[in-house]
Amino acid sequence: MKKCILRLMAWLTAVILMSGGGLTGYAASETTVPPSLAGEAESVILMEAETGKILYEYEADRRLAPASVTKIMTILLVAEEIAKGTMKLTDIVQVSQNAASMGGSQVYLKTGEQMSVEDLLKSVVVASANDAATALAEQVSGSVEGFVSRMNDRARELGMTGTVFENPTGLDDSTTDHKTTARDIALMSRELLKHRFILRYTTIWMDTIRDGAFGLTNTNRLIRFYSGANGLKTGSTSKAGFCISATALRDGMQLIAVIMGAPNRDSRNETAKKLLDYGFANYRYLCMEAGELEPIRVLGGTEPSCRLLYGKFDAVLDKAAAAKGVERLVKLPESIPAPVEPGQIVGSIEYTIDGETIGSVDIVAGESVGRIGYGGLLKRLFMHFFLK
Repeated sequence: MKKCILRLMAWLTAVILMSGGGLTGYAASETTVPPSLAGEAESVILMEAETGKILYEYEADRRLAPASVTKIMTILLVAEEIAKGTMKLTDIVQVSQNAASMGGSQVYLKTGEQMSVEDLLKSVVVASANDAATALAEQVSGSVEGFVSRMNDRARELGMTGTVFENPTGLDDSTTDHKTTARDIALMSRELLKHRFILRYTTIWMDTIRDGAFGLTNTNRLIRFYSGANGLKTGSTSKAGFCISATALRDGMQLIAVIMGAPNRDSRNETAKKLLDYGFANYRYLCMEAGELEPIRVLGGTEPSCRLLYGKFDAVLDKAAAAKGVERLVKLPESIPAPVEPGQIVGSIEYTIDGETIGSVDIVAGESVGRIGYGGLLKRLFMHFFLK
């Protein structure tokens, strides 16, 4: 009932604004947000992955059961082990009795069966296999309990303040507080997307393991039916309803749409598509790459000048603003005094649209320049006057 009232209020507000009555001092945004983007879900969020900017949210901090979307953290910890070199995709894992006993979605691992990390990872990502997730967890940490502790530690590091994990699978028949939020899921999804090799698996529609003897079909139907879809993870239980972290890439912009507590799979997928459509239709990702400027003169230095560097600037803009064009304003003195340290801030670059600043990056020294001493100064004068 509360949810229906909130949506009715949002609809009435939109009607009042469009009719021009009831509110004063209102400046219409270039981007109009439909009040129905959340669909039937209990909680949703739409995030741009590179900047972390939130483009839409509804009840995004409500703690709910995530079902198999939990496995995003499981996959992330495995990906981080691979990135560190402590685990390889070709490593062979021997399946424990505990892993083989997992119910729900599974690839029917047998106790003592041996399978590569890559095939186990593929089974988790594509088919949401609980037995494969448990086998990987045990391989990483030696026990499920140890792995779950790492899951919660990593969640805290990522700022996932509404999350408690009790297992690596999302099975919730016997859990007491295995919950997270749409915002937290977006945060861990964003972190997982930094490991680009994972997209090799999240974009699979159909594949096999066991030398072709066992087929896998992606539980994420958007991979096949939504343009640009490249992940990430679905989940459903009777307690959690239907959940998804749906990711898609178009025109250089990577979006993450998280839906929790949808009543069925079709509703979940439709809400995900609406959120992604809204993001791609109304926003543009802007990226100005890092670079180097002309050297700056150094007063009283052992070198006459110093290299200057500046970092990458990126932003998410509504398309109407982006169409006006972005201007760059370099703010830099004519010279700087010695000594100079690498990374020392000496100026800035401001990025503006129609004279309004949308962001800035620092200009920093790219090298060290010491202060010239008395002897060095005499030598420089000597060379200037007598060795021309």
